[in-house]
Amino acid sequence: MNNSKVYERIKKLLVCVKTLNVTAIVFILMLGTKMTCMALKVICALFFISSLHIQAQRQITIKKIDTPITIDGILDDAVWQNLEETAPFLNQWPKDTGDAESQTKVKLAYTNDFLYVGIICFEKNNDHIVRTLKRDQADEHFGSDGIAIVLDPFNQKTNGFFFGVNAGGAQFEGLISVEGNESFINENWDNKWFSETSLGDNVWYVEMAIPFRTLRYDPTIKSWGLNFVRNDMKNNYYSSWNRVPLNLNTINLGHTGQVIWDENPPKTKKGNINLLPYVASGVNQDFQSNSGAEYNFEAGIDAKLAISPSLNLDLTINPDFSNVDVDQQITNLTRFPLFFPERRGFFLENSDLFTSFGKEEINPFFSRRIGLDNGLPVPVHYGARISGNLSNKLRMGLMDVQTGDTDDVNAQNYLVSAFSQRVGKRSTLDALFVNRQRMSNTSDSTQNAFNRVLALEYNFLDAAGKWSATMGMHRSFNPGDLDEEHYYTATVQFNNKNILTRVSGDRVGENYLTDVGFVPRLNNFDAANDTFVRLGYYQLSYLFVYNFLPKQETSKYNLHGPRVSSRVFLNTDGSLNASFAGFFYFFDFKNQNALELSYVNEKNDLPFDSFIVGSVPFSAGYYSYDRVGFWYRLDPRKKISGSLGSDYGTFYNGKGLSINAQANIRFQPWGNFGLRYDFNDIRLPENLESDQLHLFGLTSEISFSNKMFWTTFLQYNTQIDNLNLNSRFQWRFLPMSDFFAVYTENYFPENLTIKNRGLILKLTYWF
Repeated sequence: MNNSKVYERIKKLLVCVKTLNVTAIVFILMLGTKMTCMALKVICALFFISSLHIQAQRQITIKKIDTPITIDGILDDAVWQNLEETAPFLNQWPKDTGDAESQTKVKLAYTNDFLYVGIICFEKNNDHIVRTLKRDQADEHFGSDGIAIVLDPFNQKTNGFFFGVNAGGAQFEGLISVEGNESFINENWDNKWFSETSLGDNVWYVEMAIPFRTLRYDPTIKSWGLNFVRNDMKNNYYSSWNRVPLNLNTINLGHTGQVIWDENPPKTKKGNINLLPYVASGVNQDFQSNSGAEYNFEAGIDAKLAISPSLNLDLTINPDFSNVDVDQQITNLTRFPLFFPERRGFFLENSDLFTSFGKEEINPFFSRRIGLDNGLPVPVHYGARISGNLSNKLRMGLMDVQTGDTDDVNAQNYLVSAFSQRVGKRSTLDALFVNRQRMSNTSDSTQNAFNRVLALEYNFLDAAGKWSATMGMHRSFNPGDLDEEHYYTATVQFNNKNILTRVSGDRVGENYLTDVGFVPRLNNFDAANDTFVRLGYYQLSYLFVYNFLPKQETSKYNLHGPRVSSRVFLNTDGSLNASFAGFFYFFDFKNQNALELSYVNEKNDLPFDSFIVGSVPFSAGYYSYDRVGFWYRLDPRKKISGSLGSDYGTFYNGKGLSINAQANIRFQPWGNFGLRYDFNDIRLPENLESDQLHLFGLTSEISFSNKMFWTTFLQYNTQIDNLNLNSRFQWRFLPMSDFFAVYTENYFPENLTIKNRGLILKLTYWF
């Protein structure tokens, strides 16, 4: 189809996309292909469907008070007696009809400095489930009796805040972002707020005080998105103040109610500065190089400057990440590297602005590329980030980070900018620019002087959260005259109570280079020539989920049903590169046990001799293999819980058995002790190396209080020939002020010969 016909088709479709702004239309015109016209038809239909949905929203008024409230978890301040309280909470899971059996009452108030929340949680008995006292544990929070507030200050249904506590007083705060039709919490975000809990007779109480300087908002907006989420784990129920459909999670920003301010929210002072300096001292010794002990001292500072109530400047000088939790190791039976999430605090606030582009291991920006080289730290000299809202509908992020030289790595400057323009009710038009610039030639002059990536994506989401769609186009820019530097993506998804289905397609050019991204399938190792070869590819994927929801109260299931998942990778000439097709049947029981049965077929047409297992490469060529398996989970509310999974079948031209087992014993609420064991038995023909891979993990979490924690990881991994011990003590002696002691050591597992060990003491203080 030529361009003139494309433009005529788009003119006819403009009536459907009248809610798009000019920027969105320009982006669509840029694509100018037959696929674009088809996608436009789909999106227009989705806009029409979404316009039919009118969501009922609950409302509550928040009033200003003259005197601060004492946060003690008792709710005996007289001001609480004269405030409006929430309507009865509603069931959300495992059914989304009717009032919750265990009810909750919430009241709101504010002063010039704080948003106050008073909560009463009624129960049938006092047998609380508190899985941990440790803060910032998402799984443990939602697996405990708990309560949380969800805030969407800009009322845009695209990003927000989460503040929750469990019945033991453990805090959990995070940033909420939207991907597809779901909302997710970034649990690594950390900020200053206050809460206390107290226990009564068949009731427990919560008081919260959230500083306005912790939030990002527009003081001219008098209506905020609001919801409250209650976990009643004794009865395996979740409830919420505003109705959230069963197929969505309780924090979904598309189904919040409204909090109406009696006057404009108070302005935070311009230029408000929060300082978080640190000092750290440590000793480490590398026994492999026979060097002596090395002592070091570090100091640095993080700063937060409120440019406006909705826009924040973060600065860091000589940041130290020694207190970050260690990665959980994974056995890798593929020929590509694995993805590990970002855990460093500086890169996390408003991180969804930078990381929401691409999909399924095609990411133009991956912050772990900054300050790390093959898992080893590279000094970060400084970093600066501006993020927040420029207007009610426009979010932005601008980040610049400077790293230093090492013996193996050049100094680099990383500049990343992102913009997200809301379109219609919940859709966004997003842009990203990433620039890596080499600042020296002292270490590796062969590295390209720069790498740049520009990404544009349109993300549609209807008001009800049933339909979502994405169209995107990326381009990398590199030295030299390269072609095939583009990446194209498109996805359509539908989700209701019974059905989840998603179809997506991607095209990755062989020179779509993302030095600060993660696109592992692009680089293929040629073992015969000991080199990497870039190969562009197409990726087509499909997911179908059907849930049977038993209506009988006596049923032992919450839901059960089939899942079909497939993914196909094609070479640029249309020939098969690899494929995955799986059929699963899942059972979710009312007692929180779960069972999944599976059959999977995989195909690989290796383009080169490739290392998969062992030190002998697999020959290039076509392989097809099948496996059957199961996974079973025991009720995590019990003192002793765990899971067991296994699959068996062919593996390339051999056989493979995999066993994954986890066990946990909980001493409520102070201790969790977990054991994980992964075993892979790979039996191959005589010309290859059969192998048995063991991965053993032991985790110990001891909470002396909800402010003092001791966490230890022991990981034994035969695939990387390492035994690692990491033990971290944390004392939060004041909000956002911590003392850390971190000890780590590594051994060769076969004879326990030590590789290295180190001890770090670190103190941070919030001003």
